[in-house]
Amino acid sequence: MDNIESETLTPSAALASYGKSFNWAKRFLGKTMGTDAAILYRFCRVLDDMADGDIIDGPERLFKIRDGLLKNYQTDDPLLIEFELFITSKKLPKLVIISLIDGLLGDQEIVLIKNEFELLRYCYRVAGTVGILMCNVLDCDETDAIDYAIDLGIAMQLTNIARDILEDAQMGRRYLPESWVGDVTPEEIVQISQHPKSKRAQDICIGSKKLLNLAEQYYTSGLTGCAYLPLRAHAAISVAALVYRQIGIKTKNKGYPWFNGREFTSTSEKIICSFFGLLILYKRLFKKGQHKSILHDGLRGLPYVK
Repeated sequence: MDNIESETLTPSAALASYGKSFNWAKRFLGKTMGTDAAILYRFCRVLDDMADGDIIDGPERLFKIRDGLLKNYQTDDPLLIEFELFITSKKLPKLVIISLIDGLLGDQEIVLIKNEFELLRYCYRVAGTVGILMCNVLDCDETDAIDYAIDLGIAMQLTNIARDILEDAQMGRRYLPESWVGDVTPEEIVQISQHPKSKRAQDICIGSKKLLNLAEQYYTSGLTGCAYLPLRAHAAISVAALVYRQIGIKTKNKGYPWFNGREFTSTSEKIICSFFGLLILYKRLFKKGQHKSILHDGLRGLPYVK
């Protein structure tokens, strides 16, 4: 299915087409909450497709939507008009949506991340923000849950970056920090992929390993914070996170072969992850720990970061 159709898809169809891990986990949410989560996913997906140029005049429309959010929905953009009621009824914070849009707009030019600080702030903007928005959609009014929601979003985005190293390079983007892999350009990464046994290819493998090791720190925190969610939401988000985390585990077990393209999880792996996702629900019985503030040291100043 061509991405240009994403704006015309129903929320359920958008989730089934593009968000397979969460679509798998949605069955644990129930009808009402599952529908709301799918609506949010579709909104974020269309914004992402606009940024990638998969929708006509996408980047220009992102600026219009951003401006419309700042001006109390005074806009003629059909996407924001369509979602205004959902945003207001779910009390989705506009500053967080704007931060998401800013992250997506940052992908419009050649992306060359310099260091871990830039990497984590990017991950917050394009994924940690979605975690914050999802708290509202999942009827979680525990303010302490936001820290963990940010962490889970960051963890999944780090996995996404490790999965798509070659694909991103083909689009002129290098999210691997220069401080990890050197000043290698996206074009060079594409060329290096043709020589997987070379030292430069192995250096990028080490960068992939660092991405996934960093992701593990944020998964550990994010999964702990799921205990703040209502029971069914806890189950669904835990399952979705473990299914997505499995991509990184498979990548690690295969020796970080970024040059082979995307890694996927099979149905049997999703079933196993679902079992473990449900198994860890017992943690709801215990007192929630204190969030590790060190995980947000580089995020200070961003919306909803303490």
